[in-house]
Amino acid sequence: MTTHYVDNKHLYEVIIKYKSDCIDAALAKKEKPRIPNYVGECIMMIAQRLSHKPNFINYSFRDEMISDGVENCISYFDNFDPAKSTNPFAYFTQIIYYAFLRRILKERKQTYTKHKLFENSMLFDDMIQQNEFDENFQVVNIDMDSQQTVDFINAFEDTLKSKRSKLKKKKGVEKFIEE
Repeated sequence: MTTHYVDNKHLYEVIIKYKSDCIDAALAKKEKPRIPNYVGECIMMIAQRLSHKPNFINYSFRDEMISDGVENCISYFDNFDPAKSTNPFAYFTQIIYYAFLRRILKERKQTYTKHKLFENSMLFDDMIQQNEFDENFQVVNIDMDSQQTVDFINAFEDTLKSKRSKLKKKKGVEKFIEE
């Protein structure tokens, strides 16, 4: 029998015990108990292991991804319903996975903003320099230091355009009704 880094059955039992403790605390009008340390350790192990998967390993902001995943698991911990599922490992893994994707999207937007700002500042500098020497100046193309920057900006803007066009597409009956 193989040993896994998270014992799903034990994790499930700890969560059931915690849920019953929460019910008892609510009935006694006491403060809700803390999430057990074992659950926190399991969530942390799941996040760290998931961050080492090939689709996440090369990001420089892996620590932020892990933090977001753990934070989301704690936020949505009470939504786990033992009556519906006996697999808390899968529940937490999915929460962490989507937290990672959201962090990647945030970082891409941030990178796009940085690159676009850099591009615009170079354009502005070029315009000022041309204006100082020539009264009939025209905006010219920028020679960017890095073709990767230009490629990143174009790819990001293409992605935004395709998402917008998908949102604007008519669906269902609306496709057939002409105004």
